[in-house]
Amino acid sequence: MQNEQGTPFSSSREPKRRPSYAVASADNALRIATWLQLEGSLTVSEAAARLGVAPSTAHRLLQMLVYRDFAVRDAGRGYRAGPVLELAGNSPSLTARLRAASLGPLRGLVAVSGDSANLVIRTGDRVRFIASVESDVALRVSTREGMVFPVERTSGGTVMLAGLPDEEVAEILQGRPEADVATVLSRLRMVRRAGVAVNLERAEEGVVAVGRAVALAGEPVAAVCLAIPSSRYRAQRLLEYDAWLRAAAEAMEAALETDG
Repeated sequence: MQNEQGTPFSSSREPKRRPSYAVASADNALRIATWLQLEGSLTVSEAAARLGVAPSTAHRLLQMLVYRDFAVRDAGRGYRAGPVLELAGNSPSLTARLRAASLGPLRGLVAVSGDSANLVIRTGDRVRFIASVESDVALRVSTREGMVFPVERTSGGTVMLAGLPDEEVAEILQGRPEADVATVLSRLRMVRRAGVAVNLERAEEGVVAVGRAVALAGEPVAAVCLAIPSSRYRAQRLLEYDAWLRAAAEAMEAALETDG
């Protein structure tokens, strides 16, 4: 992207400088992600030619971008921008505020629970993990920061949907034939009563998550979640998990009100 004078565009006043420690594979993956976002579809052979690498190398880079939701496969042979890139332009200022407000409470949540903690936001029928603090115990759920999942398959997405009328939830899910709307609505009725959502391996095998909404001006804008290995999750501890999540959510809400 260029400015009117034709020089490389930079958000800073100083020209960008290539780091002396640049990692070629990371640089190539970021270049592909930029092309996908700005230019559209790209094939393996096109990516390889532009990067000057073997097709097998370009294929591995694209597969990693697909895994991290920066790219998705086209119906044909190409790849296009994935959910992470599609969500990148949505309310960046609020996302930055949410992330800043969440990191301290997330660290506190990890300290008391021993499990990894995340903050997610919803855009349409997807949720994006915008902040993650990983536990340091041996058996833990690794960071999910930057990843995107279907909204109804996560605890955070479910608890945010619970704050909406059934008609709006059905409208959000109407473009996803794989989503069982009746089952989702039934689950939401229970979540509304409890104020907390539990995801028993719906998003990932071996992972249980518990989530509670984070509100700004009375409206849910995010959700804070604990990610627990299923072998360690105990349903009888739900009240304890929820108490920790409630304290974290309230701390985030107070920080958001202060910086607003």
